[in-house]
Amino acid sequence: MSTSEVLKADAITVGYGGRPVINDISVTLRNDEVLCLIGHNGAGKSTLLKSLFGLLPPLSGQVRIDGEDVTPQSPRDRADRGVAMVPEGRGIFPSLTVRDIFTLGMRATGVPKAEQQDRVDWVLDILPAIREFMLRPAGNLSGGQQQMVSIGRALLNRPRILLMDEPSIGLAPKLFQDLLAPIRELQQREGLSILLVEQNVREALKISDRVVVMKSGSMIWEGLPEDLQDNQKLMELY
Repeated sequence: MSTSEVLKADAITVGYGGRPVINDISVTLRNDEVLCLIGHNGAGKSTLLKSLFGLLPPLSGQVRIDGEDVTPQSPRDRADRGVAMVPEGRGIFPSLTVRDIFTLGMRATGVPKAEQQDRVDWVLDILPAIREFMLRPAGNLSGGQQQMVSIGRALLNRPRILLMDEPSIGLAPKLFQDLLAPIRELQQREGLSILLVEQNVREALKISDRVVVMKSGSMIWEGLPEDLQDNQKLMELY
């Protein structure tokens, strides 16, 4: 695992309607790692991810990619730099087929038409179960299948930085493991950098290289997954 920084929140304060939700936060995602971000509900984890992806401009501070200030840039600009996001709640269009969702996703990020089928085939190699329901409306799929579609759509851009916001929501632990395993394998094979926000702490720690903990809009702890094997330590941080 490299120590070079690919994505950094540099002392950012972010909120809604001018009211801060996260305060003066700095966190760094390094090249070729899975960084797990945990914390109680309302800690500001999703707000942080939205700001890193360009959906919420910070009230102060900077977001940097490869050391360059990208704070004014849009989500499309950040996608062009290799950033993709799997949103909380999946964010898929229930009336569209999976193939149509993939096509829309590639259009939105400017994937050339000539390359689109190759991108789809690449994603289906990573998440082969999607082949079974490519032509079905997303609204008819199970929660686990919808989450696969959401992850697959994010991967279509061949990102080097992947932001994942609570992918385990609504999924049985075994299903979550089945989703995470190919993502970790892809990350290790291609040197992806992944920032994973998760409530299913035990499963998330199994595939993480580092961990940061948020509480009430602030960063309160950083360390290694093995540092949190003790339930007492986890309870203290929560």
